[in-house]
Amino acid sequence: MTVELESASSAPPDDPAPVEDSAGSSEVADVDAFSEPPNTNTSRPVKKIYAVSVRWEHEQRQQEQQQPQQRRRKRKSSPSSSYSSGSDCCKPYTITENFSTYFCCCARRVGSMFFLIEKKDGTPIVVAGPCWPFCTFVTVPLIVVLSGMVGYFIVSNPNAGLPWWFALIYYPILAFVLVVLFCVSCRDPGLMERVTDEESAGSGWFWNEQVGSYRPQGAMYCRECQALVYDYDHVCPWTGTAIGKGNILQFKIFVFSVNVLCYLSIGLVVWQIMDKKVI
Repeated sequence: MTVELESASSAPPDDPAPVEDSAGSSEVADVDAFSEPPNTNTSRPVKKIYAVSVRWEHEQRQQEQQQPQQRRRKRKSSPSSSYSSGSDCCKPYTITENFSTYFCCCARRVGSMFFLIEKKDGTPIVVAGPCWPFCTFVTVPLIVVLSGMVGYFIVSNPNAGLPWWFALIYYPILAFVLVVLFCVSCRDPGLMERVTDEESAGSGWFWNEQVGSYRPQGAMYCRECQALVYDYDHVCPWTGTAIGKGNILQFKIFVFSVNVLCYLSIGLVVWQIMDKKVI
């Protein structure tokens, strides 16, 4: 009897630790499951949605739908061209009608505006307006050529009779005019984002049918830009873009500085003519 008791006492008792560990691990897992919320981050578009013309958006969708059909027609019309050279079949199909991709591959078109450089959220940094060809091929050559001729034949001419320090006044004014013109034409005029019914509730905004969005007082739809511009003033073809809240200050500075340059150049020409006894 004593032997049996000793053997029973010497035998190690059943260790319930694994059961407790399993229960404890399950409890810890439950706590971790409740302490760490699930990842609810979903992929959402980070680009801003601007209030552009509804008709323009419809035309863009139609063009996107017609692109695959045009590719198929092009391949069917010239089946031998795909076997002539292996590199031609790998070239991406480009549409020359798309102005932004034809002239600048990094530009994004928003209405008639072109975002040359923009942030990740779609905020434009460098913008080209709808009338940028007029500004590029008319305004800039007029300023550079006419002012350059005055500077070459009068300001920098030692026989003109002007003091040497006058060039330190004339040329900085010319450079300042060009810089301000760039700031006006390449700056966001105040394009507005599209606003939903919930966001505009109680704000007193007005519904705009052209863009299908609400607009505050002072914002107007620009036909040339095909977008909604905040504090819209007008479209200036000399600067190539619309004038709104984003560039109205730079526009006023440009108008003032270009008038100073114009009157200064005219005064130099008249003074030179009178000094030479031409009239």
